[in-house]
Amino acid sequence: MDFIDSMISERLGDLSFFNTATRLYKFEKLKKMTNDAKINNPNIPLINMGVGEPDKIADSSIVDVLCRESHKNENRFYADNGILEFQEAACRFMKNAYHIDNLTYENVMHGIGSKSILAMIPIGFINPGDVCLMTVPGYPIMGTYTKFLGGEIYNLPLCEKSNFYPDLENIPEDILKRSKLLYINYPNNPTGQIATKKYYEYLVDFCRKNKIFIISDMAYGTLTYDDHKPLSILSVDGAMDLCLEIHSLSKSFNMTGFRMAFVVGSPKTIKLYSTIKGHTDSGQFIPIQKAASFALDNYEKFISENIERYSRRFDLLIDVLRKVGFKVEKPKGGFYLYVPIPKGAGDVAFNNAEDAFAYILDNAMISTVPWDDCGAYLRLSVTYEAYSEEAEMIFMKEIYNRLTALDLKF
Repeated sequence: MDFIDSMISERLGDLSFFNTATRLYKFEKLKKMTNDAKINNPNIPLINMGVGEPDKIADSSIVDVLCRESHKNENRFYADNGILEFQEAACRFMKNAYHIDNLTYENVMHGIGSKSILAMIPIGFINPGDVCLMTVPGYPIMGTYTKFLGGEIYNLPLCEKSNFYPDLENIPEDILKRSKLLYINYPNNPTGQIATKKYYEYLVDFCRKNKIFIISDMAYGTLTYDDHKPLSILSVDGAMDLCLEIHSLSKSFNMTGFRMAFVVGSPKTIKLYSTIKGHTDSGQFIPIQKAASFALDNYEKFISENIERYSRRFDLLIDVLRKVGFKVEKPKGGFYLYVPIPKGAGDVAFNNAEDAFAYILDNAMISTVPWDDCGAYLRLSVTYEAYSEEAEMIFMKEIYNRLTALDLKF
């Protein structure tokens, strides 16, 4: 053991975590496999259906606010725990988009993206031995920090047989007694499922009885399709007392690189988060907060354009995949398709989703994201770069031609 290894805190667990040769983060591994395929097939353009961020930049009017405010001398200072203008805009957004009334600035606090918020939350709740309930597949950040703090993770698989909702009723009693936090994400990445009012009511009732605090990650909150409308768990009576909800501007507003999000909860919970945040960062750049305020106040225009584009692309891609032989349904929210893998291709059998991912990548130069947490699925994103409806049609035809050439078995 060298000097640095001897200095690393025990709470971080197995030191091989830091050895990228022995423990390669899933998405880094997929990225490496994709880059290798590009090197091995230099004459075939990669079709990247694994992208997890919007294909367009933020609207020019949002960028204009950022530029204008960046020139103002008074905006150069540290933002600390944010500006009132953004908090009030977030309150208006929650009322207009989710019909959550009676919020004040005391119910809202900004964050430098959802990721940093999710990293800070366990600091306010988790003691050694406490359990964080995490849905899988899903975004692991809150679970990772729970483990850093000496807590434990109990995974709740999202399975098709349970409509991609976690099974809370069969959590072992010893785990349930030590459970402190529950992470949920609807509209869900990657399954595309959304929550219903009835489900949120059940969730709030269950967590109240078992003294579990809910963290609702609404990264895709406003991206819902057809007759499905955005829904917040805070619309349930009493939810404000045992829930913290995270809203991001990355996906819905094409503002990924801006790193702008906010949390909504009771004044006491917001004060707890704000205390931790105040000792962690110095706040997001004030002009970014002002640009985000403008975006929130004009959300219908910006979000409706994305919803229309993604919904159209879902319809096109689903038509292609069904013709190839995939079993696929249009998701209710988000911008991913979550499809069961084929059984194989030609004489090749797929044992899991990573097998299917690798075969399709190497032989058709189409990149997806494999998930094997509860069944074998591939995630395909509709955030591909195609800047006209005609280009989308050409793109779909190319996907169809490449997939049909594989002789996939279902």
